[in-house]
Amino acid sequence: MPELPEVETVKRTLNELVTDKTIAAVTVSLPRIIQRPAEPEQFAGALAGRTIRTVERRGKFLRLILDGLVLVSHLRMEGRYGLYRTGEPVDKHTHVIFHFQDGTELRYKDVRQFGTMHLFEPGEDLMLPPLNKLGLEPLEEEFTPEALRGRLKGKTSKMKPLLLNQSYIAGLGNIYVDEALFQAGIHPEAGVDELKPSDWKKLYASIRSTLERAVEAGGSSVKSYVNGQGDAGSFQHELLVYGRKNEPCRSCGTLITKSVVGGRGTHVCLQCQPLPHSLRIASKQQRLSVIK
Repeated sequence: MPELPEVETVKRTLNELVTDKTIAAVTVSLPRIIQRPAEPEQFAGALAGRTIRTVERRGKFLRLILDGLVLVSHLRMEGRYGLYRTGEPVDKHTHVIFHFQDGTELRYKDVRQFGTMHLFEPGEDLMLPPLNKLGLEPLEEEFTPEALRGRLKGKTSKMKPLLLNQSYIAGLGNIYVDEALFQAGIHPEAGVDELKPSDWKKLYASIRSTLERAVEAGGSSVKSYVNGQGDAGSFQHELLVYGRKNEPCRSCGTLITKSVVGGRGTHVCLQCQPLPHSLRIASKQQRLSVIK
């Protein structure tokens, strides 16, 4: 958290708030957030006098496009941006402040301190870490049922860990993978070779529709997420399985279960997402061994 819909919402908000603002100075109070260049002073010096032209998104990353530079920002778990007037009280968890010439400030706050910022020459950012190994953008034209299947073909992991892998599909996280798999009727532990052609079409459609609806709702404020204007998202009220352990499925009434798949808490309706054949066989063999 945040995932693609939340970062997309922040991107749109920042475009409303900071486009065409010129940076007068930058204050960095937590140096480790600045990953590139090596010294925070270099980071601040390079940005002084630059104007933010637009804000874009790649996966879960923000790309602030400035005159002659690109700032890549990853919010991680708790990072957030907000626009303030100069002189307003500064929260203790504020670690980077972009002071604009018009007397406003874009402040980056991060309670967990996991966020990162990288500064690149234009185009260089897409060729180097952390963006260079990101996979398909699920809201772009390049994302099709065929592209999805082709990217995961031959992989031996379970479906959920594959969908969470940012080198295959960029932007998906725990919330929206659970939701997409549910809507596609696919169990999170199904193998790639167990999906039929119709399953790939359903999965593609469910990923697209889930993300599009979440973006429209401003994302999901499951924990502390807010956009750049301090507004919470509302998609958490539409979640069908995530966070609904022991609640009835809205489609069939079966209680939602929660387990761990690939190290992540996973929500499933076992009626709508039946166990794949491989797991049914393993479960049957385990029962027989207990009887013996």
